[in-house]
Amino acid sequence: MIKKYNIPYLLVIVASLGYFVDIYDLILFQVVKIDSLKALGYTSKEELFEYGTRLFNFQMIGMLIGGLLWGIMGDKIGRVKVLFGSILLYSIANIGNAFVYDIHTYSIARFIAGIGLAGELGAGITLISETMEKDKRGIGTMIIVSFGALGAVLAALLKKSGYDWHTLYIVGGVLGLLLLALRAGTLESGMYKSLEADASNRGNFFLLFSSKERILKYISCIGVGVPIWFIIAVLMGNAEKFGELLKVNGVVHTEDAIMYSYIGLCVGDIFSGMLSQVLKSRRKVVLTYLSISVVFIFLYLYLQHIPVALFYFMCFALGAGTGYWALFVTIASEQFGTNIRSTVTNTVPNFVRGSVWPITSLFKYLSLTCTLGMVLSGYIVGAICLCIAFISLYFMKESFHKDLDYVE
Repeated sequence: MIKKYNIPYLLVIVASLGYFVDIYDLILFQVVKIDSLKALGYTSKEELFEYGTRLFNFQMIGMLIGGLLWGIMGDKIGRVKVLFGSILLYSIANIGNAFVYDIHTYSIARFIAGIGLAGELGAGITLISETMEKDKRGIGTMIIVSFGALGAVLAALLKKSGYDWHTLYIVGGVLGLLLLALRAGTLESGMYKSLEADASNRGNFFLLFSSKERILKYISCIGVGVPIWFIIAVLMGNAEKFGELLKVNGVVHTEDAIMYSYIGLCVGDIFSGMLSQVLKSRRKVVLTYLSISVVFIFLYLYLQHIPVALFYFMCFALGAGTGYWALFVTIASEQFGTNIRSTVTNTVPNFVRGSVWPITSLFKYLSLTCTLGMVLSGYIVGAICLCIAFISLYFMKESFHKDLDYVE
């Protein structure tokens, strides 16, 4: 086995910029969805809700499929090829989103974009985890995720500046294509290269289910990240409605809530990475951040008649509480051998993103069908998501000092 590798400064830059555009597109779709649908002629509340949900579902299906495909390809043909292949696909899809002319073409464009968006983060994290020294790889992933989170800020700011939705999609696509110019000089993981001659069990998804231990590890990796998307999809995605229900003094805008939460995510990721280096532990930091999330989810849903500035601070704090996203993906990468590491690192975050559908469905069922209201439903769904995360963390092994140069 190869025991020494060069620190991939260029890879950190490319992966960071790639994830920046990745998040830009994910959030851009949320903030221009209504405007774009209205421009296509769908103006009634029923149409906006139905087609908005449809587009989101097509995107998530694409991400779930893409996470599996890119992950397996990363183990079969290499991490670098997947990194740039995913960037190329979602960049082209982004530009394609600007030229849709009805709900059918829009659905196809979001599906293709979802496939492309599913591969970049996992490939980047896998490369960094395998190439940097084990006591510093957390810093690399921290840089990727914290910088990438700023893509959401850019999307929100450009939307607030009044740019047309066509232009915003094209900007995202062009930014991604420009990234491909950095491809020269990027190096494949040394650990992966040492396995290239042996194709046995590389990218074998079913190997994850060949023992109880692997199944438990894999499910635990997914469960730890579930509260992140509860906060993003339910609390931030419905910020305007929560603002009205909690009688916030001022007008709450969802795009502003998302922007402040992602600024918080960026700050949270930076501190979680540094704290992990200080404590020499991933699990302790995730436990700390989950505890912070418990406090601020309660306050977000409890406080009434607060100034809008304080409400946005709560959004920032909730975003900071989800700032263990970098560690969560790093932990997933560190739990498994080189022959299926890309498969795990790509599928885990995308399956967590896929948890948005059951989370939002349960929230809507409780708040509308069971008439519990949004606030009480938020408490219930939030408690379920947090319990899943705490239980998953309990079964997860510490991986800070783990040597990743092995196979399953």
